Amino acid sequence: MSQRGFVLWFTGLSGAGKTTIANNVEPELERRGLVVDHLDGDIVRTHLSKGLGFSKEDRDINIARIGWVASRVARAGAVVVVSAISPYEEMRRHARSLVEQHAPFVEIHVATPLEECARRDPKGLYAAAFAGEIAEFTGVSAPYEEPLEPELRLDTSGKTPTESAATVLERLEELNLLPPRVEATS
Repeated sequence: MSQRGFVLWFTGLSGAGKTTIANNVEPELERRGLVVDHLDGDIVRTHLSKGLGFSKEDRDINIARIGWVASRVARAGAVVVVSAISPYEEMRRHARSLVEQHAPFVEIHVATPLEECARRDPKGLYAAAFAGEIAEFTGVSAPYEEPLEPELRLDTSGKTPTESAATVLERLEELNLLPPRVEATS
């Protein structure tokens, strides 16, 4: 039996929790029998977009590439989990239009406040950006355009990754993209 693919697109500032939540959602999707692939922004920049910088033009090219790959994989029936800052509304709409030719697109805005992302500072990037050592850093010296109508807006402040992932899975069930979890009986 073939499965219906879809794209789950996590967008938000660096340190918001996109990849962490995605890494918690992915195994549950697989437990439910879905074929899943994860396109993480950092990994994509290493393999698919190596050589691109962080200018608006380069960021747009990067997101267009991710959107195209996601559309092809979802078309083949897999679930594609994307975790990428994707700071510009126009390019997220472009990615959505590519995907929706073949499969549903679910935008998850990981709307963790800048202050919380900076407090976490998992890569030490915010400290460098605030010190002026990194140019064009999203949320500090480059814009982040919040999604206008995401399927889910999720602030991870005060929530565990497991709680945030559960919220995402509930939303996917509401959208009829996956069956409800069946609890094991004894």
